[in-house]
Amino acid sequence: MNFRSVFSLISSDLAIDLGTANTLVFAKGKGIVVNEPSIVAINKNNGEIEAVGKEAKEMVGRTPGNIVAIRPMKDGVIADFKVTERMLNYFILKAHGRKMLVHPRIVIGVPSEITQVEKRAVSESAYRAKASEVHLVEQAMVAAIGAGLPITEPSGNMVVDIGGGTTDVAVISLSGIVYARSVRVAGNEMDDAIMNYLKRKYNLLIGERTAEQIKIQIGSAYQLDRPVTMEVKGRNLIEGVPKTVTIEDSEIRDALADCVATILNAIRVALERTPPELSADISDRGIVLTGGGALIKNLDRRIREETGLPVSIAEDPLASVVLGTGKMLTDFKLLRRIAIE
Repeated sequence: MNFRSVFSLISSDLAIDLGTANTLVFAKGKGIVVNEPSIVAINKNNGEIEAVGKEAKEMVGRTPGNIVAIRPMKDGVIADFKVTERMLNYFILKAHGRKMLVHPRIVIGVPSEITQVEKRAVSESAYRAKASEVHLVEQAMVAAIGAGLPITEPSGNMVVDIGGGTTDVAVISLSGIVYARSVRVAGNEMDDAIMNYLKRKYNLLIGERTAEQIKIQIGSAYQLDRPVTMEVKGRNLIEGVPKTVTIEDSEIRDALADCVATILNAIRVALERTPPELSADISDRGIVLTGGGALIKNLDRRIREETGLPVSIAEDPLASVVLGTGKMLTDFKLLRRIAIE
């Protein structure tokens, strides 16, 4: 057994999808080893981390005064450096089963319109979390790879990655991005829209976790075949007491209308800016949706209605970015072509 294969056995390379809502870590040879919310609960008195990920999410909106649940990523970029670094550190250690001596090579997916400063912040966080090399790749690009699109061929592929903080729309050909645009309207914005709608219409105050559950259960972008309802518990703003209301899918569709319109508009602009040869490919192949937002009921139908193009949803939309990033760990030639420096 030569040295190289011994090394590959203990290889600790990781691919990370550092998302606004969830962080996923893919370990070479093992698959996805971490899939947790990007949330950190911190004790304000001593600055200690109380919980990270799933445990911290359970605490959102339920913490006593001395504990705060922080989402260090906002709109797809780092809003709180220190906390992001600690979160990355935690997930990297978790991925390696708490082995302290590893210095992994790390590939991280970032939104396409990220600034130089934000890029530096992401890679510095990873280096401080003991990475030996850090490569950044664009989320839309790796989402396309993760969704199984033939991105290396000279033909147009269009991917729409709807995450927590950003929606990335990209047209890809010959392993390069022909057009990419990132809009900061995605899952979190939808949750806010639902919260505001219920506040306006029912004087009902709900938390972000409840809003997210409503979105997942009855959120839709196009009329459903069978109407659905859901009981929502919150606090009545006027009387200040807990209250339950029953809402219908059509109401939530209204609440989400603006967010969906923004995403549709980004798709339309991308189609207008695409060179004609590639447009022809897209009209054959269609648009592929990835990211958690792809799971909104009938969003594919709505896009199909508005653009007249075939629309499909990636096999595992929530994991497309991390799976695509994971492929970079074994395909360094492709990584060199698509990494952003």
